Amino acid sequence: MIRSADIREWRNHDVVDPRGHRIGVLEAVYVDTRTDEPAMATVRTGLPTRQRLVFVPLDEATVGPDYLKVAYDKGHVRDAPSIETDGVLAAESEEAVFRHYDLPYRRGAHGERQLARR
Repeated sequence: MIRSADIREWRNHDVVDPRGHRIGVLEAVYVDTRTDEPAMATVRTGLPTRQRLVFVPLDEATVGPDYLKVAYDKGHVRDAPSIETDGVLAAESEEAVFRHYDLPYRRGAHGERQLARR
C-alpha cells in the first residue's frame, strides 16, 4: 500500500499506465476522508498552453525509480473528469470521478466529501 507521506514525494514525477505509456505528471494526492489513505491523484496532462488535471485512482498503483504506475490505461485516464490546473474539485463533481472508474462513492455519515487534497 502506498502511504500519503510516500506519494507526496513523487509530485512532479511521471505517471504511466500499466504498459508504461506516459499519461502526464503527478500534481496532487487526494485521500479518502474516512481512512486518510491515498485514494486519488491528479495528473497534469495536455499541451503546455492547454493543461488540465485529470483524476486517477491510486488503488494498485506502484512506484518505480522515477515514475508512478497506475492500474488504468492512458486513454481511460485522459477521458476522466478534470479540473483546471488552478481549480478545485467541486463537491457535486466528486461522484462523477468515482463513476468514471466504476468505483463505489460513499459520502460520510453527515454528508462529508469522500476526498480531501493533501
